[in-house]
Amino acid sequence: MPFEIIIGTQWGDEGKGRVVDLLSEEAVVVARYNGGDNAGHTVTVGGQTFKLHLLPSGMIHSQTIGVIGNGLVVNPAVLLKEIDMLRQNGLTVDPQRLGISHAAHLLTPAHQALDRAQEAARGGAQIGTTGRGIGPAYTDKVARRGLRMEDMLDVPRFRHKLTAHLEETNRWLTQMYSAEPLAVQAIVEEFSGYAEVLAPYIRDVGALIMEVLQKGGRVLAEGAQGTLLDLDHGTYPFVTSSTPTAPGALTGLGLGVLPVDRVVGVTKAFQTRVGSGPFPTEVFGEMAERLRGTGANPWDEFGTTTGRPRRVGWLDGVLLRYAMRLNGVSELAVTKLDILSGLPDIKICTAYRSENGVHETLPLGPADLSPFEAVYEELPGWQEDVRGARRWEDLPRLAQEYIRRIEAISGVPVRYISVGPERSQVIVR
Repeated sequence: MPFEIIIGTQWGDEGKGRVVDLLSEEAVVVARYNGGDNAGHTVTVGGQTFKLHLLPSGMIHSQTIGVIGNGLVVNPAVLLKEIDMLRQNGLTVDPQRLGISHAAHLLTPAHQALDRAQEAARGGAQIGTTGRGIGPAYTDKVARRGLRMEDMLDVPRFRHKLTAHLEETNRWLTQMYSAEPLAVQAIVEEFSGYAEVLAPYIRDVGALIMEVLQKGGRVLAEGAQGTLLDLDHGTYPFVTSSTPTAPGALTGLGLGVLPVDRVVGVTKAFQTRVGSGPFPTEVFGEMAERLRGTGANPWDEFGTTTGRPRRVGWLDGVLLRYAMRLNGVSELAVTKLDILSGLPDIKICTAYRSENGVHETLPLGPADLSPFEAVYEELPGWQEDVRGARRWEDLPRLAQEYIRRIEAISGVPVRYISVGPERSQVIVR
């Protein structure tokens, strides 16, 4: 059963979209299994940049079938906008080419309003949410009061459940947060229209995937966000509300334990994060501006979903080793190697120091990193422009040494190296 999983090994934004795009060439099914439209995958094809938040980015390949799994929370307005965007670019998106799990949960304006109100109420203790309603939608799911995609198949019943959901949220907004209430009837009418359009796409996607696997077809599971944002295993509470790690692919798609061909971990050649939370290798000032870029290019370090400038720093080998173990990563893809060209020296964190000594692994996971200081190894940088490299042999010797050091620290071979935003700018070893 050729089942493959692509995951982010950092705090998201590692460049998973372009790796998914590369590996989707041979896939029958490309499947998203977690998160919502707080995640963004960016793929550049020729002069066109596609930014997708809910649809699997592998759908840019016309031969693939896209799947939105039960592990997602779905904002139908965003989903329909993305479907329309792909259609305008000549791609077919219909119920034969896209399946949405009947068990995926709906994200509504009520969740968005609650998200904003709750984050504002935290004051100085804000956790840096995107404000898109992801946390409240997953809260409703866990509290067993959520709306699921299958509810849309019975529109009168759906209208009744949606009305109750909105009215209850209005009580919370007005009484708990002194916020403005939502326009219930207008939202009910809007979502009733979405239900009619999306009903043909709703199905048991787990059954679809198993059928493809049993016939020998390749299935590629696309993770969103990154390992360090995992609800259980990330830098809690500065995490997302789902399971972006590799094991989440099975529960998020409705699959049992089955053989996994490979788990491809994606890491930047340096480190980034959006929002609040610990970041032991963060840099500031001129070096931060150098790594982040100005925002003039779509691949500069500004959030695909939020547009916020990303925090940047040196590659953290301690957290990378942690991600390897947690996900069972079999091979690595290193992105944005070109950004490091021209630096006189490059740092890489190989351990943490605390009052108790030096640690090459995390004593208790990454939730509290405040006691630790990064221990760096310094490597000489390369001055050559690597954007034209297409083979391993094309890379400067010092760039090769940096990649080999990443392999030694992580214990995993680097198979893919991205040297630019275009589809062709990937070295396959």
